[in-house]
Amino acid sequence: MALKILAGLLAVLAVFWVVTLWRAARNEAAAEARFPPEGRLIEVDGVTVHAVVEGAGPDVVLIHGASGNTRDMTFSLSKRLARDFRVITFDRPGLGYTDEPDAAGSPIREQAALLARAAAELGATRPVVVGQSLGGAVALAWGVYQPQALSALVLLAAPAHRWPGGLSPYYRTLSHPVFGPLLAPLLSAWVPESYVRQEIGSIFAPQTPPEGYAEAVGAGLTLRRASLLANALHRRDLKEEVTDMARHYSTLTMPVEVLHGTADDTVYFELHSVALAREVESARLTPLEGIGHMPHHVAQDETVAAIHRAAARAGFAPAP
Repeated sequence: MALKILAGLLAVLAVFWVVTLWRAARNEAAAEARFPPEGRLIEVDGVTVHAVVEGAGPDVVLIHGASGNTRDMTFSLSKRLARDFRVITFDRPGLGYTDEPDAAGSPIREQAALLARAAAELGATRPVVVGQSLGGAVALAWGVYQPQALSALVLLAAPAHRWPGGLSPYYRTLSHPVFGPLLAPLLSAWVPESYVRQEIGSIFAPQTPPEGYAEAVGAGLTLRRASLLANALHRRDLKEEVTDMARHYSTLTMPVEVLHGTADDTVYFELHSVALAREVESARLTPLEGIGHMPHHVAQDETVAAIHRAAARAGFAPAP
C-alpha cells in the first residue's frame, strides 16, 4: 500500500512538473510575442546585445536596473532626452534581449565592458552614461574600469558601497546551482499578474507607477527562466563587487552627477550616494526629498536636468 501511495505521489509530481514546464514555455513565448525587441540586435564579440537608438546629438547611454529591460528607460525618459541627445538604451546581459555570456552570471565589470564595446560599435566612444539602481553600479564600473570610454556619469539610486545584511531567501534560492533551476520554472509558470503589479508598486513606493507603466514595461520578459536566473546571479554577487570597486572611487575624475531619493528603502541614500559624493571630488549630489527608488520616472525633471548638467560639464553642447 505504501509503495502504491508513493508511486501515486510521484506520478502526480511528474504531471505537475510537465504542466509547469509547459506553462513556463507558453508564458515565455507570450511575453516575447507581446514585447518583442524595441531596437537593434548587434553582435559584440559573439554576444547579442539589444540596443534602442533614438534622437540625434551628443551620445547618452541608459542602463536599467535589476529585473528590468529597455522598456523601463524607453517608457518616457529616453524619448524626452532624444529631443537633445542621441540616446542609446541597452538591455543588460541576461535580461531583455541581450545574451548572458557568463553562465555563472556576468560581474558588473564585465557588463560594463560589454556595453562599452556595444556603444562603440554604434559610434558612441565617449558617451554620458546613465544608470539606475543595479544599472547604476554597472555605470560606476564603466567609469572606474574604463574611464577613457565615457565622458560623464549620472547615477540614479545606485548602490556604491557595502551594505548590512545578507542575501534574501528569494535570491539565495534562485541563485543556487541546484535549487535555482527548480524554482525558476515555477515562477515562470505560476506567478500571477496581480503579484507582478504589487511588486512594481513596491519598487516605486512611496510614489506610485506612472499610468500605463505596468502594462508597458514587459515584466513577462523578466519572468522567463533564463532571465530570472541571470538576474539572481547578478544580485548574488553585487555586494562583493561593489565593495571591491569602492576602493577605486578616488580615481574618478570625469563629471559625476548623483541623484538619490531620501525615501529610498531599496538602496539607502546616506550609505551609498552621500558617501560616494564625499569620496569623488567631481561628484555633485542632488538629494530628492521624499522620493523613492525610481527617480527617472517620479522625479524626471530633476533627472533630465542632471543629464544636461553632466553633458555640459563634459563639454558637450546638446542639440537644440
